[in-house]
Amino acid sequence: MDKYSPLPLVSAPFEQQPVVQLRQVRKSFNVGEPTEVEVLHGIDLSLSAGEFCAVMGPSGSGKSTLLNIVGLLDRPTQGQLSIAGEETTRLDDQALTRLRGRSIGFVFQYHHLIGAFSAMENVMLPMLGLAGFPNAAMQARAEALINSVGLSRWKDSPAGRLSGGQQQRVAVARALAMQPALLLADEPTGNLDTKSADAVFDLLREVNRVHGTAVLFVTHNPDLALRCDKTIQVVDGQVV
Repeated sequence: MDKYSPLPLVSAPFEQQPVVQLRQVRKSFNVGEPTEVEVLHGIDLSLSAGEFCAVMGPSGSGKSTLLNIVGLLDRPTQGQLSIAGEETTRLDDQALTRLRGRSIGFVFQYHHLIGAFSAMENVMLPMLGLAGFPNAAMQARAEALINSVGLSRWKDSPAGRLSGGQQQRVAVARALAMQPALLLADEPTGNLDTKSADAVFDLLREVNRVHGTAVLFVTHNPDLALRCDKTIQVVDGQVV
């Protein structure tokens, strides 16, 4: 894989304030019905700017539900959740969408790129969702992000013609388009060969180191987890 260009270092230290804070978060499904089941049982979790945290646990342990709640894709049944200093419990759907769009970037196991769009066009999509039309500033930022992940030669190539590792690097660049305080990475290396997986992980660490972006990195790979700042285990709906 091509080596990405390091992003410019910042000079100021990162403020150690919580980017994510969960207090006694519970999540139940089919509430009020005979089939009601609670899958998260009083989760407490705090993640500060600049922290890189691995999330591990067996299938069915509640990892995906936890990630959906932190990503504001689902609401907790009980408890409090703050993202980038904003308490979310009483926000309506529109306010949650705005907060998610400006504060959270997502990288999934599958890249979810639009194959017919160029790499740069895919990176611009989150910015277009906010402004509605492209402008020179968006194009400049998208190009800078494409360069930072080492894909300047392929910026105009359709995403569907890129390799798996290249596509995932485009997905990382897209996740950074809005300069989010939090990056949620859900098995982003799961479909990649070892070399490509290492390169994508190193890129996420570089983003974390340079910009102080807090990262929640869901993985089943214990070797990658050991390279994170800390690891939490989710077992039977609880953090242990």
